[in-house]
Amino acid sequence: MNRRTTALLSTAIATAVVVGTASTATAAPTAGARVATTTSDPFYRYDGGKPLSSYRPGDVLKKRTLNYHVFGIPTPLKAIQLLYRTTDAQGRPSANVTTVVRSPHGDGSKAVSYQSFYDSLSPEDGPSRAIAGDVSLGGVIANAESVILAPLLLKGYDLVIPDTEGQNADFAAGPEYGTNTLDSIRAGIRAEETGLHAGTRFGLFGYSGGAIATNWTSALAPAYAPEVNKQLVGFAEGGLLVAPAHNLKYVDGALAWNGVIPMALIGVSRSYGIDLTPYLSAKGLAVVKDLERGSIVDALGRHPGMTWKDMAKPEYKDPNSVPTFVAAVNKINLGQAATPTVPGFIGQGNAGWLEGTFNNPPGIGTGDGVMVAGDVRALARQYCATGNNAIKYEQYGLLSHVGAMPYWAPRAMAWLDDRFEGKAAPTSCGRIPAGNSLEPERPTVAQ
Repeated sequence: MNRRTTALLSTAIATAVVVGTASTATAAPTAGARVATTTSDPFYRYDGGKPLSSYRPGDVLKKRTLNYHVFGIPTPLKAIQLLYRTTDAQGRPSANVTTVVRSPHGDGSKAVSYQSFYDSLSPEDGPSRAIAGDVSLGGVIANAESVILAPLLLKGYDLVIPDTEGQNADFAAGPEYGTNTLDSIRAGIRAEETGLHAGTRFGLFGYSGGAIATNWTSALAPAYAPEVNKQLVGFAEGGLLVAPAHNLKYVDGALAWNGVIPMALIGVSRSYGIDLTPYLSAKGLAVVKDLERGSIVDALGRHPGMTWKDMAKPEYKDPNSVPTFVAAVNKINLGQAATPTVPGFIGQGNAGWLEGTFNNPPGIGTGDGVMVAGDVRALARQYCATGNNAIKYEQYGLLSHVGAMPYWAPRAMAWLDDRFEGKAAPTSCGRIPAGNSLEPERPTVAQ
């Protein structure tokens, strides 16, 4: 495929995104409706004779090659999908799927692991399903992200696109996002068809939910996958979730983003095998049941003004009075994770009022509507203070979560380009304003 053909492909992808988004929105009579799903695809099931535990993390269990689809429309681009062995949040062997797309201009020397912000509680909404041709309301995001991926392919980057949330769609369970992503890179290297190898250099790239995966990947890599860590040139992320307990207080009562409260409760409960339903009110139980397999598309703006107190029984009006909640949020607090050893670029908006989040809780402050700017500053400062001076931090005071993404993305791509070219990484260390405490949450007594 020559460069002109690839440029035409990029145009086709952009057109398909526009047409597909419009048709999907028209076809959806309610926020919870699904246009189509594929629930019986045997590719996603490990059905081998050996136990999963007998395989190494990153070992390939199945593979297939198909056309890359955008909103169900096949393109000439080929995608290699791999079922691989990985590790869940509780340290148990699990199977997951990733997709490798080879650049027509690449030579296998450089690749970007792109972490999608599909943010869903349904595995049917993952990027691998969208790439294989499935269409769902929750999959709109994974399909639309093709607009971001096309420029990377044009620059000669091969792509690795993991289903970061795993096959149970464990939304917000950051450590699991990280192991899924690291093992997807391992799988890509071990599958000969991908053209990736032990000498391939990788960059990590992700926004919002994709930033969760990107940061946890870079934090876990030195210990969990040291050989992958040696191949990383850096991580670029924006709109980052750092200390989830802070975020739940920040979005409490918001007009749109408060929908992440029940989504996070469901995802983290799934990931760590805990049951939070005994602490929920009748309304909380109804909301959780409604969103059990929903996506961020279903949740945003669905219950404007809803608070934690609305969802919890009166005696649990303080979320820290729920012991299992405290234990779970402390496990997914990035402030308690290791410092990445590779350069990082972090962008964060701070105009959440533009998206209907007006809160400014003491000790937490403001953010982009869903992510807390003070937490992200604190994490960047922590990385600088613990030995990683190659951290570039930018805060966008007039941009919200959705608005910051199109501004951040080209800057993040340019930053990654420089890392692949071997240029010295810029630093903001010493100039990042103070942030919040990232200490673990402490339990309180139910009243």
